[in-house]
Amino acid sequence: MSRSDVALAIAFLAPYGALFGAFAVYPIGYALWMGSKPSLYADLLADPLYLRSLFNTLLFVGVGVNVKLFLALLLSGFFMRPQRWIKLLLVVYLLPWMLPAVQACISIRWMLAGEDALVDRALAVAFGVDGPIWFNHWWLALGANIVAYVWKWMPFWTVIFLAGRMAIPRDVCDAATVDGADGCRRFVHFTFPLLANLYLVCTLLSTIWTMGEFTTVYFVSGGAPVWTTEVLATLAFHYAFDAANPALGVAAAISVLPLLVPLVIALMRALHTRVVQL
Repeated sequence: MSRSDVALAIAFLAPYGALFGAFAVYPIGYALWMGSKPSLYADLLADPLYLRSLFNTLLFVGVGVNVKLFLALLLSGFFMRPQRWIKLLLVVYLLPWMLPAVQACISIRWMLAGEDALVDRALAVAFGVDGPIWFNHWWLALGANIVAYVWKWMPFWTVIFLAGRMAIPRDVCDAATVDGADGCRRFVHFTFPLLANLYLVCTLLSTIWTMGEFTTVYFVSGGAPVWTTEVLATLAFHYAFDAANPALGVAAAISVLPLLVPLVIALMRALHTRVVQL
């Protein structure tokens, strides 16, 4: 490679390198420096709200990710059917994913908040019962967060699994049918093993993204009742802005890494093991 080629390559890479350093390396490095003091983590552990938020985060991620991906995998098989009305239904099914997240979450909150909200009114009209006050109970408020999260993001992962199913050779499905496998056995013994690597990758990505989920919790329950449904992302926001302690907010966000990194390593090792076996 000549000097002119090297100079031309540097000229093209320099703007990207400058932007990457200014908007990625510097903010991340500065955040790690802010959260590097051990006293910050002692303050976190001494705060009961942090421990509850940590538990909520693990529950939110564990239930939300697994329910979302499992239902998406099952629904991808339904949307593989050739009927025209199913294709039209797929378009409607994708609407929650296409909606802006903030507006969708606020709409769900309005459907649940207050005695005249849509859900409570529907329960009263249809069954003659008074609905609960959704955001006055920890388990109902956290359940509303999880349901809203699953409803918003499940269409995206359904499309991913649908693409994976379409990539399976038709000959494999025909051979399974000839061998006498019905729909359930064909899914267990043929379809799912062929999609297992894709499922692991989706689990890995979804877990990483959900650990930092802020919008759903902040706009659906808002931490109600009395900050008992906060997750680490929203708690870090309150530390940084409401309590005017950015360093503690950064420490709260970073504290999830000791949990996230081993999980990512375990999923990557499982993925590598499956690739070797295949």
